[in-house]
Amino acid sequence: GFKPNYPIIQKIDVNGENDHPLFTFLKSLCPPTRDDFSDQKKVFYTPIKVRDIRWNFEKLLVNEHGFPVKRYDPATQPDDIATDLDALLASRRK
Repeated sequence: GFKPNYPIIQKIDVNGENDHPLFTFLKSLCPPTRDDFSDQKKVFYTPIKVRDIRWNFEKLLVNEHGFPVKRYDPATQPDDIATDLDALLASRRK
């Protein structure tokens, strides 16, 4: 099966001035799922950017070359990604 090759074995920052380069890259290529933050008082990093990951349940579908295909809101259920995932897998077989 597929084995990810991301050398991440510890907690990392996904937003703010210390965000990990992997997430800087992924966020730069995917539009945000929302235009604003629901409660900026709960944001504990700076600077706040529109492309920031809103919550830890936000999802990114990444292709076999490491490029993001689609970004999903934290409210998106895993089952709702199945069609996109199937399409991505089918495109690899061609």
